This record gives sequence, C-alpha cells and structure tokens, in this order.
Amino acid sequence: MHRLVRRIGAVSARRPWTAIGAWLIAAAIVIGFAGASGGAFVDDFIAPGSQSERAMDLLEKRFPEAAGGSARAVFAVPRGQRLEDHRPAIDAAVARITRVEHVAGVADPFTAGTVSPDGRIGFAEITFDRPAAGLGPKPIAEITDLLRPARTAGVTAELGGDAAFINAEPVTSAADAAGLVAALVVLLVAFGTVVAALVPITLALVTVAAGLGGIALLAGVSDVSSAAPTIGAVIGLGVGIDYALFIMSRYQENRATGQDNSTALANAMGSAGSAVLFAGGTVVVAMAALLLTGLGFLISVGLSVSLVVLFAVGTALTLLPALLSLLGDRIDRGRLVRRRRPVKQAGDTAWWRFAHRVSGRPWPYLIAASAVLVVLAIPALSMRTGFPDAGDDSPSTTHRRAYDLLAEGFGPGFNAPLLLVVDLRAPGVNAQGIPALSQRIADDPGIATIGRPQASPAGDTVVLPAVPTTAPADPKTSETLGRVRGLAPANVSVSGLTAMTDDLTRQLSDTLPTFVTAILIASFLLLMVVFRSIAVPLKAAGMNLLSIGAAYGVVVAVFQWGWLKDLFGLDGTYLIASPLPTIFFAILFGLSMDYEVFLLSRIREEYEATGDTAESVARGMAGSGRVITSAALIMTVVFLSLVANASPLVRMLGLGLTTAIVLDATIVRMVLVPAAMALMGRMNWWLPRWLDHRLPHLSIEQADGVPHNPRPVSAVTTNGRT
Repeated sequence: MHRLVRRIGAVSARRPWTAIGAWLIAAAIVIGFAGASGGAFVDDFIAPGSQSERAMDLLEKRFPEAAGGSARAVFAVPRGQRLEDHRPAIDAAVARITRVEHVAGVADPFTAGTVSPDGRIGFAEITFDRPAAGLGPKPIAEITDLLRPARTAGVTAELGGDAAFINAEPVTSAADAAGLVAALVVLLVAFGTVVAALVPITLALVTVAAGLGGIALLAGVSDVSSAAPTIGAVIGLGVGIDYALFIMSRYQENRATGQDNSTALANAMGSAGSAVLFAGGTVVVAMAALLLTGLGFLISVGLSVSLVVLFAVGTALTLLPALLSLLGDRIDRGRLVRRRRPVKQAGDTAWWRFAHRVSGRPWPYLIAASAVLVVLAIPALSMRTGFPDAGDDSPSTTHRRAYDLLAEGFGPGFNAPLLLVVDLRAPGVNAQGIPALSQRIADDPGIATIGRPQASPAGDTVVLPAVPTTAPADPKTSETLGRVRGLAPANVSVSGLTAMTDDLTRQLSDTLPTFVTAILIASFLLLMVVFRSIAVPLKAAGMNLLSIGAAYGVVVAVFQWGWLKDLFGLDGTYLIASPLPTIFFAILFGLSMDYEVFLLSRIREEYEATGDTAESVARGMAGSGRVITSAALIMTVVFLSLVANASPLVRMLGLGLTTAIVLDATIVRMVLVPAAMALMGRMNWWLPRWLDHRLPHLSIEQADGVPHNPRPVSAVTTNGRT
C-alpha cells in the first residue's frame, strides 16, 4: 500500500500545477453541476415493510387526496380577545395561501370550526398535492412569508404541522466559522508558522466544497436527508484538516532530521499517507454499513459522509503533495514561535516518559482508565429513544411556536395525529363496520377524539383520523399506537408522522445489533490484514466500544437526565433521538480507527526497528502523541459547532462526538493503549502462521523510505523471545 501512495504523491509533487489544476477543474465541475442539477434535501421517515408504509402506499394508489402532505397556519390573539375579531386579517392570509404552488386547499378556521374552545387560537388546515417528504422547503418558506401581514395586524401567525416540520429550512449558525478559526489556532501552535497552518485549512475547504457539491448531486438522483449536508460538512472539515495534519507533521519531522524536501515528502507520503488512505477507508466502511439499516435517510447520511471522506483522502494524497512541492522552504514563512531544536532522542519527550511510566505499572493505569469510562457509560443503560418532533426544536422556529400554540389550544395530542387506513378490498372490517370500529378506537383511554370517516372516490378505501391524548414524543403515545393497532382488524393500517417515526425507532432498535456486529467484523479483518495481528484489532474494538459507551452515557446524562442542561442552552429534557446511536456509532468508530491506525502504524514501525514492545510504544507515542492530540483538538472544536445547531439530533451528535474524541485522544490513546500493549508484550503481534499465509499483504509501515515486511509472531516463550 505504501508504495502505491508514495507513487501517487510523487506524481503530484513532480507536476504540482497539473494536480492543482485538475482539482480546481473537478471541484468547479462538481459545484457547477450541483447548482444546475442538484436536488432538494428531504427526510424520508418511512421504515420499509412497516404498517405505516403499507398505509401510505395504499393512500398514494387509491386515495391520493388523503396521501398529500398537510400543514397548519396557526393564528392566536392575546388572552381576553377573540380570534373572530380579527377575521378580515385571517381571511386575507387564507386567500393568499391558496395561491401558493402545490397547495391543494386551505380550510378556513371559522368555517371548518377549528377554533379553540376559548376562541383565542385557531388554525387553517393546508393540504398539498404531494406527500410532505416530497414537498421541499420552497412552499413552506413562501407560506411563512405570506403570514407576515397577519402579524402586522396584531395576530400571532405561525406555520406548523408535519409538512412544515419536515421541510423547515435549517437554522444557520456562526459556530462553524468559529470552529474553523479555533482549528487555525491549533494548527498555528502545532506548526508554528502561518503558511503551514493555512495549508490544512485550504485542503479542508476544498474537501467541504467538493463534498457538498457531491451531496447535492446525490440529492438530485435520490432522497437525501436534510441533516446530511450539515453532518457531511463538519466531518469533512475535521478529517480534511486532520489528514493533512498527519502527513505534514511527518513531512516536517523528516525535514528536521536533515532530509531534503523531496525525500522528506516522499517518505511522509509512504508512511503517514498510507495511514491516511487506510484510515479514510475505515471511515467509509463504517458509514457504508448504514446500508444495513435499510432506512433511506440513514443510508443517505452514510453515503454523503463517505463521499466527503473520499474527497478528504483524495486531497491529502494528491493536492497536498502538490502544494508542499510548490512551497518548499516557504512552508516555514510567517513563523510565530521560535523554531524548536530537533529532538535527538525519543527519551527527551514527555510522551516517551509517560508511556514508560504507564508500561511500568500497567495494571493500575488500565483499571483506573477503564473504570472512568465504565462510570461515564452507566447512564447509557437507561437510554430511552424516540424521534425528535417539532416540540424539541428551538422556540425561534415557526413550527415550534405553532406546535406550542396547538398544544395550548387543543391539547398535546393534537400534534400527534394518527391516520387509520381501511382497505375495503381486503378481508376484515367492511363499510358497514366502520362506525363500530370508530367507536372502538374512540373508547381507548389514549384517544382524545376521532374524526369523521373519509372515503376514497372509488369507495374502496376509508381514512379515519384520530387524535391521541398525549404528545408525539411521550412514551404513552407509543403505547396508545400499539393498542390501536391491536384493536384494528387485519385490513386496517395505522399511519401518520407519529406512527411512521415510531416504526422507524423500532426498526432502528432491531437493526442496531446487526449493524454494530458488521462494523466490528469489518474493522477487525482490516486491522488484522494490515497489522498482521489478532490482538491489535481485538484491543482496538474493545477500547472503541468503551469510549463510545462513555460518550453515549454523557449524552444521556445531559439530554435525557438534564444534567448541565443550562450550560448547553437546553429548554428541558429530551428522549435520545432514535437515529443517534446508529449514526454516532458509525461516525465515531471510523474516526477512532483513524487515531488507532496512526498510532499503531508508528508503534509497529518502531517495533520493527527495536523489537522491544515497551520502547516501541513509548517511541510511537513520542512520535505521534502531539500530532494526535492536535488532531483531536481540531476535531473537538469542529464538532462543538454542532452543539449550536437547532436540531436536537445534530446537537446530541455534536456533544457525543466531542466527548468521544476527547476521551479517545486522552484516556484511550494515552493510558489504555500503552497499558494494554505492555501487558500483552509480543503477543500484540501474534498471528498463526497458517492464517498469515492466507491473508493478503497490505503494509502501511515505512521508515526513512525503506519498506518494512513485518513478520507476525507465531510462537511465544516464557521470556518473550521466539
């Protein structure tokens, strides 16, 4: 592998302007086509094979009028006033909304009787000619603008409902720019020069620009979640900077030992560049595993992040050597700190001394570090998942304010409507039995009201709307849904956004074990092939699971239990977003493997030179510890920008990733790795001879331009010598 990467880097370095020009052209083409042919982002909450999917399919085929999306223009006046007194302003708003594209109809609140008992809050039901997931944000934004004249007339006017929630424009934040500035500060400290610090930032911006263009193109041919660009941009920014940082740090280290620029670059590409290729591959494999969930919006996130990571690897292996070749010694311009004298011996660093201290007493360090992670992971045992609804969003959004008004005027369950779809062609309840079915559902204690039956034009399908007594995210609503489905005959399916997200949560819970197992097996095989070891991939998997579990625990403590919620600007407590454990595991496992690969490749390189486990671990940490810490700091400040996002899912993801990266770069890499490797000794590199002969050979270790051909340890004696 290292020969291939070295050759790619050499070609780019010899023809730097060609490589740079090719990237500029490619990025321009991708961004240009994205602007011309890119699609809109939509959230598909359908769980394949679920009852809610069957209901929606039936409506789209036989009763498209009932399958269309809906929203609610909510109007309210202060206490002591009546909405009727402002009827002209409301009638004018309703008339304007009817002219919006894709609006099939608007029900006047006074005619339809959708005014609260106190006469203060009402809503106009808006129906669209297409499902909510395929509507896009444009009609929602236009209707929101058309409500402004009503506000001028003294009426509170907000837009809510399923279509408004699903298609809401994401709230932008300055936190992304702040994260980029913080990353630049870390790079200035790491490299000490302005020019060197700006190179990784440049590569990351190219990665994100091209990646977002690619995601937009992907949205043109398939449904892509609205969360995909945000997650993809943040991951792209983090890995784009980190991959460049790893290669540049090795390049600078090689130059400090007296190698000329071209040799230093070639050797850096052969060693750190190979690690980048392998690390990026592990992230792609982890994200591609989201295909196993079978859920469209998760698959789109996985494909989007994979696309961005591929761009990050591509820029690091081709654009970076071209830039470094052109810069030459000018990489040292703009020095902010005094040049450090090169370290002559590994023992001169604090990293080396700390690694030997841990290796000297591995059991206490191993037990203490593991205990910290286990304690942090304890809250995860009480994790309760659910799907975020409009009530979880920021009060600054119109759909959240509409949600609150509807709950105030009509009850909390009004935001969680259920839709019973009766297939009269199938055996079960017939047309004459609809009234009895309606009464049976209405008698359930979890149902507040049930609407009038609506029949399709052909008379073969009937829709019964029902309103629960509890809010969408309330666990009691899920229990009510289960009882209603139990009361319904075989030809009745229950749908609606609440039912759809409940089915989605159940499917995520069912597929999570398979998903986690697949990632663990894939990562084990990849690490075993590269490092020719059985212990190394087992150790990596175990430590990653510990850090991920600890991060889950922190998210539960903050969001579900409400610890430190004021620090994070939370209004209350939340269920953990059901997609979070799956997305989080995929992203974090891939990123944790990045640090594992960079550290282990350096340790393996030193082990090949010394044959001493403790010394190779110490030297490996001395050579990569500062770089991994800098990379983790960059990831941390970038991921913290997600905590400022309005979406609960994205905020949870940001806090979880930040926590996991901090734990991974400190407790795991600084304590657990040296302690565990010291205890295992030469067993770290044990691989049965028969397996070694059957596995393909992929090496990413190389020192000073000389490729290593590591031999696995196939036998161990009591003194640790073969």
